[in-house]
Amino acid sequence: MSLDKDKKLAEVLRAGFVALNGGDAKRAAECCRAAMGIDRDNPEVHFLVGLVALDMDDMRTAASAFGSVTKLSPSHAAAWAQLARIFMRMGQPARAEQALVKATMAGTDDPAVEDLIGVVASLLGNQREAKKWYQRAATKAPDRAAYGVNLASAQTFLGETDDAEKTLNNLLSRHGDIAQAHWLLSSLRKAETTDRADILMDKANRAKDAHSKAFLGYAAGKEYEDCEAWSEAFSAFSLGAKAKHSTLTFDEKKEDAMFAALMNIFSKDWAEKRRAGHDDPAPIFVVGQPRTGTTLIERIITSHSMVESAGELQQFGLSVHRLSKGSFKDRWTPEAIEASATIDPAALGREYLRASMPMRKNAAHFVDKLPGNYLHVPLILAALPNARIVHLTRDPMDSCFASFKQLFAEAYHHSYDQAEMARHHLRYARLMAHWREVFPGQFLDVSYEKTVSDLEPNARRLIDFLGLRWEDQCLEFHTQRSAVATASAVQVREKLHQRSVGRWRCYDNKLAPMETILREAGNFQSFDSNM
Repeated sequence: MSLDKDKKLAEVLRAGFVALNGGDAKRAAECCRAAMGIDRDNPEVHFLVGLVALDMDDMRTAASAFGSVTKLSPSHAAAWAQLARIFMRMGQPARAEQALVKATMAGTDDPAVEDLIGVVASLLGNQREAKKWYQRAATKAPDRAAYGVNLASAQTFLGETDDAEKTLNNLLSRHGDIAQAHWLLSSLRKAETTDRADILMDKANRAKDAHSKAFLGYAAGKEYEDCEAWSEAFSAFSLGAKAKHSTLTFDEKKEDAMFAALMNIFSKDWAEKRRAGHDDPAPIFVVGQPRTGTTLIERIITSHSMVESAGELQQFGLSVHRLSKGSFKDRWTPEAIEASATIDPAALGREYLRASMPMRKNAAHFVDKLPGNYLHVPLILAALPNARIVHLTRDPMDSCFASFKQLFAEAYHHSYDQAEMARHHLRYARLMAHWREVFPGQFLDVSYEKTVSDLEPNARRLIDFLGLRWEDQCLEFHTQRSAVATASAVQVREKLHQRSVGRWRCYDNKLAPMETILREAGNFQSFDSNM
């Protein structure tokens, strides 16, 4: 290529990257087309195409573009790392793991690439490997606060609370106000006074953007609650929830249609006609609403010598999506649900186990602790008849409020409004009652309240349901050293307590919108008194 073309290509690429970083995806796409016209064999051209496709949430085009980069330049670490993350988003952990190996073998001194490698390692469940790469990135680029936040998150997941606290305090002293860092720091220890909460609340009220306001509001709420300053805590949680709610779109009518379709399609008639599934007994699914004790139960189960944790896997739902006949962008439309009911169960079981393999080690059983798999109960029972499903139950008000006061990543969009949260809970409760009627005795309900009030008999009942011999170490779940990549990362390392039982009552009438909806629906008490 001539010098003039080289210069022109460099200018077009530079303009494309500047446009993309400035949020102008349309201009960046125009630069991509121009660059392709100059030299379509240049790997950086395809790299820019991949980044623009990612910005537009077009995973297929992004994967194709980064794949082209690796063909043209096999040692392009950044492209391999991007491919690894894309494969994880597409529910292909085996391919993600292979791409990650290529990225690490290629070698890189770019902290952005090192941080991305850490992100993928974390998604693959290897928090120690993630921490190593985050540490490299944060050391090389101390000015990039996001790298330090990721490092602190990994340290928290690993139970390295002191190190996480040190990392976050260093970040805050160096960078000033980093809302997410404040939020993480609040989760590490119990606040003794409301002094810091007052400061956080003031920052939240003055924050310009909704994301910062949400992080700071939830951080303040947690510390106020630690000090039993209930009124202040509620104000902080409400401010954070309102801010987060403003950044999301929750289509309640669509969710209502989804639950109705699940109950209509997966009927007794469907259950009676289902075909034989795959006979592997390895999977144990722990399902339910978030913040109901799913992590606690997972830790009890994985304290057993024959069981390991695979984390919160998306693999079952993605396997359903891959095997469904027809092309459904949204796998929760009534049409997509109807198509899923016709999947060959044995093929689904095999596909799930194949897709989950990279997240496992060598134990006889593994726990998939994705709470939302309660939506897949019929297909799990059909595809993996020898698997076990454990469903967590909790007092509806405690369950709803626990979600309302928790800032999630990109899930549970219904949880930031009291009324939406309560109505979601009612749909969930009706669905679980339907599953019990259609599949009697085929999954185990475990009460959070009964478990924390009397651990041993409830733990023994749980282990017996799983078909395992009792081991006393199942009572010492809090001593486990394995990583916990959930909102309960700090709590599950404490000894069992009952502080959260009935916590909602401390807030007087402030939860009236939620309570009224549950009371009027007759769902104020737990929906099965025999749990």
